Amino acid sequence: MPLLHLITLKTPVPYHGPSLLPISPQSPRLAHPIIPPIPRSVLSCRGVGIQVSPPEHGSGSKNGVVQQDWKLRGVGVKDIDVATLGNLCVDIVLSVPKLPPKNLHDRKAYMDRLSASPPDKKYWEAGGNCNMAIAAARLGLRCVSIGHVGNELYGNFLLDVLRDEGISIVGMSEDTDVVDDLSASYETLLCWVLVDPLQRHGFCSRADFSKEPAFSWLSRLSEDVKMAVKKSKILFCNGYGFDELSPKLITSALEFAVEVGTSIFFDPGPRGKSLCNGTPEEQRALGQCLRMSDVLLLTSDEAEALTGIKNPIIAGQELLKKGVRTKWVIVKMGSRGSILITMSSISCAPAFKVNVIDTVGCGDSFVAAIAFGFIHNMPMVSSLAIANAVGAATAMGCGAGRNVATLEKVIELMKVADLNEDDKFWKEMLPENLDSQEITFLSKVVVNGTNNQLKHIALQKVVSELLPKLNSLSADGKVLS
Repeated sequence: MPLLHLITLKTPVPYHGPSLLPISPQSPRLAHPIIPPIPRSVLSCRGVGIQVSPPEHGSGSKNGVVQQDWKLRGVGVKDIDVATLGNLCVDIVLSVPKLPPKNLHDRKAYMDRLSASPPDKKYWEAGGNCNMAIAAARLGLRCVSIGHVGNELYGNFLLDVLRDEGISIVGMSEDTDVVDDLSASYETLLCWVLVDPLQRHGFCSRADFSKEPAFSWLSRLSEDVKMAVKKSKILFCNGYGFDELSPKLITSALEFAVEVGTSIFFDPGPRGKSLCNGTPEEQRALGQCLRMSDVLLLTSDEAEALTGIKNPIIAGQELLKKGVRTKWVIVKMGSRGSILITMSSISCAPAFKVNVIDTVGCGDSFVAAIAFGFIHNMPMVSSLAIANAVGAATAMGCGAGRNVATLEKVIELMKVADLNEDDKFWKEMLPENLDSQEITFLSKVVVNGTNNQLKHIALQKVVSELLPKLNSLSADGKVLS
């Protein structure tokens, strides 16, 4: 995470100065290392290669539908849909007279003053991988968050939010982990989201001030973590996980997921570029994440940063070629839409037209819906359509965490079924030499006479197939809204 990243906030946040309430001293140990799952309705970077038996590219796919066997290698039934790895934090959004200074020492002192006493809870929100887990749970997926949460006010808040959303939590630490009881390294990670009078953001957390990950004392996967990964269909991790967990621990989790037949989703995010130029350990771990993942998700800028290729489709194809297990590469293109690339096909889906209020959390929500489509063996263009809808519905609100899209908002948006189509843009996006690729394009209006290679799919047809599934989830009353 950069020390200072400025963006425009469209909805101002009222200023709230530091509270006078002190944080009560508590044991830094995690009070609840495991919370049992709550039943839900189910519908160009350097690195050292790993020895994994690669599946055939494009295998397990028929007519754009991924066929998955969730009983691989004798693991038994996988009764958790999605497990997220690390990146559990509390976002605190405050309006401040000016953004924190750039000097590292002064910036640390600034953050320490903010941390001395907690602001009002109305400025707290679950952040990081909580966004993905909450969005997935609202689509009826059974979710577990794996990570470290401290036993203090912020940690208890985070646990309460996840519980309320029906998300299980598995703590990564054990009693055998050695850490100074008074050390801040055991506290819940906070991300201060600071907004100045010009509505610019400055982000800072204690992860910014150390070369080591925030929870570098975590050195191995506990048996509880292994069991959660083993029982999950998908393990999701992103680049920000490297701010908390060691590269060795992250790759250990991915290697174990491969061993027990759990599919891996990886989103390098903005950290991908810095990891490319990071320590040798970070570079190797990033390379393994890219190669070991079944599904890679990244923006067009991130795809270019990792491959040096500007065209997102060609960049995606390059990532597929370098992958050992990679089946899908998905490129998120914001208001343009999204692209799903396999070794034999390309699926394109323009974005839904919405009034954008805040884009925070949109990418995480998008990933949750891709997981929904992947688990339910949906046609690839349908997976993109619902992911675009969930991302767009989140953009219509303000903030992430509990503010991500609800199922009801997604259903409303899909009923309107209005796309932000730009034929010129998509025509320029498709490379010329795609003779062997089947191209599927989501369109509001399907024109007769399309060639055999380019197949247009009517949005209304996709929506008519998706709405009954989403309405049934809503009718069950098992999805939070």
